[in-house]
Amino acid sequence: MRIAFAADHGGSELRDELIQRLADTGHELIDLGGDGSDPADDYPDVALRLAEAIRGGEADRGILICGSGIGASVAANKVRGVRAAVAHDTYSAHQGVEHDALNVLCLGGRVIGVELAVECARAFVGASFSGAERHARRVAKVLAIEARELGPS
Repeated sequence: MRIAFAADHGGSELRDELIQRLADTGHELIDLGGDGSDPADDYPDVALRLAEAIRGGEADRGILICGSGIGASVAANKVRGVRAAVAHDTYSAHQGVEHDALNVLCLGGRVIGVELAVECARAFVGASFSGAERHARRVAKVLAIEARELGPS
């Protein structure tokens, strides 16, 4: 699996740590930047960069980090095909993939500690969509809302 990482100035340190700590997963890790040196490196910019990598097929999943994770999640969800959510616990990180086909995990660099962030990222990366009828039905409804609100693809 190809996993993209991006962060604004509030998440760059955590992004660097996660890339280092997930190097042993056997997945291709793609660093889309945000080094923290520019306070004008705003979350919508890095969220768009990561979301476009997901939509364009350059990455299968993404881990997006801003100060709280919330702004990054809001921005990433504006891009067709992206299902992003903040998860600061391992249950939500894997359940979001298994039930909701989550493809972008958002984390708050100022909210979550490094060890828990690593555990959440591993849970997210290790999960697969269940394909259960009830989950597929619900994701299809989400995609129908997306199609209605964003127009034809």
